[in-house]
Amino acid sequence: MNYKKVTTGIIVVWFLFALSASALQLFKNDANRIGISVAIAALVPLIVFSLWFAASPAFRQFALSLPSSTLTALQASRIIGFIFVLLQVRNILPAIFAWPAGYGDMAIGVTAGFVAWKLANPTRRNSYILWQLLGILDLVNAVALGTTASLIDPRSVSMAPMTMLPLSLVPTFLVPLFLIFHVICIAQARTWKVATQRSSQAAAPIQHPAI
Repeated sequence: MNYKKVTTGIIVVWFLFALSASALQLFKNDANRIGISVAIAALVPLIVFSLWFAASPAFRQFALSLPSSTLTALQASRIIGFIFVLLQVRNILPAIFAWPAGYGDMAIGVTAGFVAWKLANPTRRNSYILWQLLGILDLVNAVALGTTASLIDPRSVSMAPMTMLPLSLVPTFLVPLFLIFHVICIAQARTWKVATQRSSQAAAPIQHPAI
């Protein structure tokens, strides 16, 4: 199986579904919260990836063969988190969500290029994994605040804009995609130490017993 073509096709279909469903307002929620339809759209790709990654050694090998630096560099697009801050200034999104999510995404986006260039290698393994975990924490924090904003601050503006185009593509497509990238990068980094140790052992000179 050509996993590169298959996964590319799946991502394209996934994006078109998220776009079409958003255009048809299937994710729209006028209540001051993100609805169940958005949650399902975000969770299904993560579940499919997790099961496929765990059950298929061939797919797992393909995923682990992807360039770590490229997957990390793609996180630079999260610099668009500044949009959340701008929308909060215009009183379109609640501050309890927009500030942490916006500035968190910007921090990851600004540092992604440096991490891909300098840390995506076995010698910087721990720092690389730490950055990936911080990226995951930012996404999880944004999702948590997005779903509980109305409970934390009932008087805040509605989260409804996040359920309509173009913002609906963030929770239904970009967030799970970035999470998958983070997970793959961490899984790759966990193999670096083993690979380095094996290389060192192979390169070590053979000690012959003295006669």
